Amino acid sequence: MTVHHRSRHGSPSITFALYAALFLSTATSIAQSTTPNSHSTDTQSDKPQEGGQAPATGGSNTGGAHPAVLDEEKRPITAGGFVKSGPIIFQDIAAKAGLASWTHTMGTPEKKFIIETIGSGIGLIDYDNDGWLDIYLVNGSTYDAISGKATPPHAALFHNNHDGTFTDVTAKAHVTNDRWGIGVAIADYDNDGWPDIYVTNFGKNRLYHNNHDGTFTDVAEKAGVALGNWSTGATWGDYDGDGRLDLFVPGYVHYDLANQPGSGGKEVSYSFCQFRGEKVMCGPRGLKGEPDHLFHNNGDGTFTDVSEKAGVSDKNGYYGLSSVFVDVNNDGKPDLLVANDSTPNYLYINKGDGTFEDASYASGYALNENGRETASMGIATGDYRNNGLLDIYNTTFSDDYNPLYRNDGDANFTDISYQMGIAEPTIPFLGWGTAFLDFDNDGWKDLIVANGHVYPQVDRTSWGTTWAERPLLFHNIDGKKFDLEPAVEGTALASLYVGRGMAVGDLFNDGKLDVVINALDRHPGLLRNVSRDNHHWIELKLVGGPKSPRDAIGSTVYLTAGSQKQRGDVTSGGSFASTHDPRLHFGLGDITTIDSIEVHWPTGTKENFAVTKVDQIVTLTEGKGTRF
Repeated sequence: MTVHHRSRHGSPSITFALYAALFLSTATSIAQSTTPNSHSTDTQSDKPQEGGQAPATGGSNTGGAHPAVLDEEKRPITAGGFVKSGPIIFQDIAAKAGLASWTHTMGTPEKKFIIETIGSGIGLIDYDNDGWLDIYLVNGSTYDAISGKATPPHAALFHNNHDGTFTDVTAKAHVTNDRWGIGVAIADYDNDGWPDIYVTNFGKNRLYHNNHDGTFTDVAEKAGVALGNWSTGATWGDYDGDGRLDLFVPGYVHYDLANQPGSGGKEVSYSFCQFRGEKVMCGPRGLKGEPDHLFHNNGDGTFTDVSEKAGVSDKNGYYGLSSVFVDVNNDGKPDLLVANDSTPNYLYINKGDGTFEDASYASGYALNENGRETASMGIATGDYRNNGLLDIYNTTFSDDYNPLYRNDGDANFTDISYQMGIAEPTIPFLGWGTAFLDFDNDGWKDLIVANGHVYPQVDRTSWGTTWAERPLLFHNIDGKKFDLEPAVEGTALASLYVGRGMAVGDLFNDGKLDVVINALDRHPGLLRNVSRDNHHWIELKLVGGPKSPRDAIGSTVYLTAGSQKQRGDVTSGGSFASTHDPRLHFGLGDITTIDSIEVHWPTGTKENFAVTKVDQIVTLTEGKGTRF
């Protein structure tokens, strides 16, 4: 293969195949190293695939075994390490808000097969355009429901009542899904001013078109985006700049319920069905990957699969879990990130001609700093240094750290997790949904992670990890380091969830960002932000013009207040199988005056908007600002 990719310095000086060989060699040598930041793998890749490393043996983990971290009471740190006092930031009000009336269900409690362990996502959506965020929770299913022997578990659409409570309107809205649900991506794909819902499943996917009256109609078959088998964390973005949102759908594992891969069975080698010597569910390693799909929006309610033509079909057969369209090199075109489980990640650079350049290795995003693929679950993108460059954070499996990739410009990334002090605390945890968020409105983007294991067996071991785990919140200190916020007893940071999907948004329109966690086989968590800071803030709802996507996905905002210039991007997807609040949130600290708001619309148009008042939610419409 002779397709050229940019080197870390931007020149097309090395072939993709050479990069693959280079990184494979690096991974092998580092695996033999004993330096503190080089964590040896207990297994090695068998042989390289085209463009990357073949998956190694041993379940999902790629980082090798680590010693248990216990708290003073000898509890694993994933379910311990609590403190008596400290800052109270989040309280779980799910029961009080009415969300505990719904329970997620997926497979059996024993989790003998990988299909039962993946969990589901969350979409934050103002489906009725009343200015308040509603919550869509995807549900799984059971074998009896799939075979028609039992009523299927239904998804939930919770309407925001504007008083701190929510009402389940799922049946009325016709969005129960009733399939083995995985993810949700929210967007106004037909530019009619009303957000629609794309639900990924094991089985056919659904595209719920918003009928503008509180109900939805599934048009996936007619639209040509139903697919089949196993889809995961989708993303919407206008990759070709025609003003219509296109859809990217990652595939995970090609799976057959009639021939599930069991330990010792003929479907998969036993080596892929054990973790630290313990018999566990099989995969994803050893199983066939499911292709990825890019659907071009034809503008008439239908889509065309252009995966091969665009160069994003995943010919390596990697295990895709999350994706997001976002501009990582500041050229005004949405690029594509894909987090792959137990295999190298993808970074596709948008070439502007309907195709993408695979810069996964050249960019530094394919592997972590040790030259090793990770079991990547979720993606967070954000400018944590306030320098105008989008950085990337991935969540990974236990016995590995969550990598933070610093954007060095021109889509070159460096894993700086250890330098920032956020690698070690994440190693015992198994991370899923994640987001950059300014929880205390000080003007710096913090990080939050939802955690939960995939092996129930871990509760019977001395490995130092647990089935249910507490969330992690890292406080950004002036863009120079992240401090782990203490888990204060009686607060949400000290609550345990089998976390999977996670979405962040201002659910109560009070200027503080809240968090919703979809927990496997449990009630969801609603982490209300009750921090006592009195900092100022501003939230921006963007509305695209006639040549842009109506919901302005793909827009970038630069907000200057005092000495800070912050960046925000309108996206759909990223966090594991979930979609955040589409409104852009900016903390302002003690600053009471906004100097400028600069919007870069998907059309390429750039406008300045004069907003003087802080502590409010403002709608900015393309064409209503001052062009520059």
